Amino acid sequence: MDLKTNIQELAAGYYQEVLTIRRHIHQNPELSFEEVNTSAYVKQKLDEWGVAFTDGYVKTGIVAKIEGKNPEKRVIALRADMDALPIVEENSVEYKSNNKGVMHACGHDVHTASLLGTARILCELKEHFEGTVLLVFQPAEEKLPGGAKLMLEEGALKNPKPELIIGQHVMPGLEVGKVGFRPGMYMASTDEIYLTIKGKGGHAAMPHQLIDTVLITSHIIVALQQVVSRNAFAAVPTVLSFGKVDAPGATNVIPPEVKVAGTFRTMNEEWRYEAHQKITKIASTVAESMGATCEVNIMIGYPSLINNEEITREATQFAQEILDEDNVVQLDLRMTAEDFAYFSQEIPSTFYRLGVTDKAGKLTSPLHSPTFNVDEKALETGMKTMAYAAIRFLNKD
Repeated sequence: MDLKTNIQELAAGYYQEVLTIRRHIHQNPELSFEEVNTSAYVKQKLDEWGVAFTDGYVKTGIVAKIEGKNPEKRVIALRADMDALPIVEENSVEYKSNNKGVMHACGHDVHTASLLGTARILCELKEHFEGTVLLVFQPAEEKLPGGAKLMLEEGALKNPKPELIIGQHVMPGLEVGKVGFRPGMYMASTDEIYLTIKGKGGHAAMPHQLIDTVLITSHIIVALQQVVSRNAFAAVPTVLSFGKVDAPGATNVIPPEVKVAGTFRTMNEEWRYEAHQKITKIASTVAESMGATCEVNIMIGYPSLINNEEITREATQFAQEILDEDNVVQLDLRMTAEDFAYFSQEIPSTFYRLGVTDKAGKLTSPLHSPTFNVDEKALETGMKTMAYAAIRFLNKD
């Protein structure tokens, strides 16, 4: 039996088991850095299947290892994240979250279950590949500083170090059975911008006696738009948005202080830090010119995610072989962020999307929403895509 047929049959055969795993994880979600029971459940499954692992990375992270023939010849890694979000689930399903206010609304239950299914397949096919596959079960993708960054700092992928790493993420809007790839720039860096404008508050009917923090804040927000419109290189996607303004005054009260919070995102690391300087200078200068001060605090978030061109092209080809060409699509750029970017900064990588919308188009809720859910047949697509890609990469000349 050829490799493609073998993997397709194994994925179909393990589907019900992986479905049960996904529902268990979905029903028992845990927040970032708190994935104690999820981690224990993953380790239980790995133990059942005889898969060796090292645990304790960032407390709950796991790196499992499946060795084929000649295990030192080549090493690659596959990654799944395990954490959930602080959202009250509104789905009416039998596997609805048991943890009030916590929900797998970003598909990490699918990622983890799919990677466990991939492990099942690879264990069956050890004699069909040379080298080693590392399975990275990562905590805390949803919360800064990000579990990927911390796992790397703790040496999770140093011994042995993989020559490439693959990650997948669910994508509502992409039909189940399909996957999507994009070489090069794919997802943005994400930094949090906090401004504190200080002036002189008082009665709104006597503006000549005040340093109007609300008016000055308005000027600062408008002036900062030039960071994107007049400073960013046109070929580099850039977004600067402010979503929160806290001016605790009243119709006739100007507050002495206004706080503003926003996000800055781009896909070029050099420009990213240059823009931070421009944001600080513009905000401070505008405030000073109007008699106020502006404190600027920029919280550094995840870097931009760059898919290795060659690896992504090869992974796309492998996906076309196992799924057929019609089921592999080209992705658009995304200004959302993902801490897999830390892996992509250090290890040649590809991060692709897994279609989870049912063919009838009923499951259309976006990520991070209380009604997000998936067509669970995506689990079969996910595990066979990853397993096939892993073996094809390992068996390359």
